[in-house]
Amino acid sequence: MTDEQLLEQFERGTLEPFHHADHVHVAFAYLKRYPPAEALARFCAGLKHFAALHGKANLYHETITWAYVCLIRQRMADQGTQTWEAFVRANPDLLRWRNGILRRYYRQETLESERAQRMFVFPDKLCG
Repeated sequence: MTDEQLLEQFERGTLEPFHHADHVHVAFAYLKRYPPAEALARFCAGLKHFAALHGKANLYHETITWAYVCLIRQRMADQGTQTWEAFVRANPDLLRWRNGILRRYYRQETLESERAQRMFVFPDKLCG
C-alpha cells in the first residue's frame, strides 16, 4: 500500500486493522508530506475522526499522540529516512506498544491521567 492509499483509508476511517504500528506509519506518512506542525494537526484531527467513527472517541490521547509524532519527526530528521521500510528497520522501538518508548520519558501515572489524555503534557521523567 502506498502512503497516499494509507492516508486516504485513514481519513475515510476504513483502514483496517489499525494497530499501534499503523498509527506510527500514518504519522510517518503525514510527516513526509507536510511540514511538522501541519502533519501534527492533520494526524490529531484524523485520529479523533477515526476514533469517533469507530465508537472509540474516548481513546484519543493527546500526550501519547504528540509525543510519538515528535519522536517520529526527530528520528526522520536525524536518520534522513526516506522510506517506511527503512524507518521500520532503524526504529523498532517506536513500533512496540507494550513497554514502549514513552516509559523512558513519562511516569505511568502521568500517562494514565485525564489531563495527559486531553492535552499535551511535557515529559516528566529524566531519561539520562
